[in-house]
Amino acid sequence: MYNKFKIVFLTIFGLAIIWSCEDELDLQPEDNRESAESVFEDPAAYKQFLAKLYAGLAVSGQEGPAGNPDLAGLDEGFSQYLRLYWSMQELTTDEAVIGWNDEGIRDLHAQNWTSGNPFIRTMYSRLLYQVGLTNEFLRQTTPALLDSRGVNEDMRANIETYRAEARFLRALSYYHALDLFGNPPFVTEEDPIGAYLPEQIERAELFDFIETELLDIEDDLIAAGQNEYARADQGALWMLLSKLYLNAEVYIGEDRYSEAITYTEKVINANYQLVDDYERLFLADNNTNGAQNEIIFPIAFDGQNTQSYGGMAFIIHAAIGGDMDPGNYGVNSGWAGLRTTSSLVDKFSDGADAEDNRALFFTEGQSKEINDIGSFTEGYAVTKFKNIDTNGEQGSDSTGEFPDTDFPLFRLGDAYLMYAEANLRGGGGSIDNAVAYINLLRERTYDDESQNISAADLTLDFIINERARELYWEAHRRTDLIRFNRFSENGIWPYKGGVPQGTTTESFRNLMPIPASDLGVNTNLTQNPGY
Repeated sequence: MYNKFKIVFLTIFGLAIIWSCEDELDLQPEDNRESAESVFEDPAAYKQFLAKLYAGLAVSGQEGPAGNPDLAGLDEGFSQYLRLYWSMQELTTDEAVIGWNDEGIRDLHAQNWTSGNPFIRTMYSRLLYQVGLTNEFLRQTTPALLDSRGVNEDMRANIETYRAEARFLRALSYYHALDLFGNPPFVTEEDPIGAYLPEQIERAELFDFIETELLDIEDDLIAAGQNEYARADQGALWMLLSKLYLNAEVYIGEDRYSEAITYTEKVINANYQLVDDYERLFLADNNTNGAQNEIIFPIAFDGQNTQSYGGMAFIIHAAIGGDMDPGNYGVNSGWAGLRTTSSLVDKFSDGADAEDNRALFFTEGQSKEINDIGSFTEGYAVTKFKNIDTNGEQGSDSTGEFPDTDFPLFRLGDAYLMYAEANLRGGGGSIDNAVAYINLLRERTYDDESQNISAADLTLDFIINERARELYWEAHRRTDLIRFNRFSENGIWPYKGGVPQGTTTESFRNLMPIPASDLGVNTNLTQNPGY
């Protein structure tokens, strides 16, 4: 059950991505190598295609780590899904800065990006490509096609589960598009294949689509915690619904906190368990060391089978520099880019009488404050993710280049925090339960009950800071700050606004711009306000 779901690099046949995309990048799939008929002569191809959908979150090409990209014209490391999504969620906030000077990358933390920003444009393209893959899988698994191929009943039952998982993955990508861009172009498997100009969907309509899809497939997914590791099950679906509902006031202007309580309770009442050691969540064996009981849905990496310069390779390598020894983190080199700001560091000493063991920073030779964002030794380094296992051994790639560490996209600790927040925001549930869930996290953090909180301590200010302490660098921060109205016009941290002391920015930056290059191609699209 806990073996990693095997990722297969399946060359997708005859796939035409039906989006308007950047002409100058020639964003077309590497396709037409095999026909659908030849691919599906082997019944195993259905699961292989499903594996390719999952692989789209972890790798960005047909073989990895480079040389055969999904999207021609893009660097495979730069254009990887998790690397881009992590950058959108972390580099735009107080939790991460990067010292590199690639075009547009520092603009993310400065919050002065334009509609031509290459990182935003590539995130948009990757989301649409991933949706295109899931649409094609759904087209290729209709009852009529399965009949024509003579697929037997046992296999058809498996394929129905695969279809539900594909629809979950499409809903996940559309959720990211909803959160980042608000009003993206919208296509499903019902739309024709070929180049055409898709219509733009309104944010409220996309919210309804995601909600409807998830509710429709809930009973078709395998029970929570019972699917192969790294495959979606009901627990993953409940987490995604919880996030959708928790952020509903931002997305559609409606209070849906009671539904957030309903679905976080479903997660909490399933068979997930907190791992006893926080650091195990972020090690190379987090699929087997006990952390797998807390991780509800990971993006899985394997140093031999999912090689990419994006994803966990980026998050681990780029966080190492200065006086740090890469070998201590299970890799062969540091890329000297990522650090954090004093705004995050200071949250770990706010009101606590004991050391918080979640504060995983490297401080030797590093200054807490940043005067030169390009200098790696300014700003504490973050040591949260490592490519070493519980016994201190390096991951499976002998070169130390590509990690085994899985990225915990959804985990139980987050469900506890979401429940408490939804309760505080009037969603119902029990304040006693909310306090108890937070204290389970804090008892793990401090190894005893000395820093437990009471109901009087549980405020929204406490929640946003506790989310930072528990979930930093796990790709939640931008969404959290927007929900708490602290992302743009009401929050200040170092180098926000492009100045050392930080400043506020315009509220329209709560949404990313539709890339200018797509607007130039698709006349059905309207730019988000402010850009």
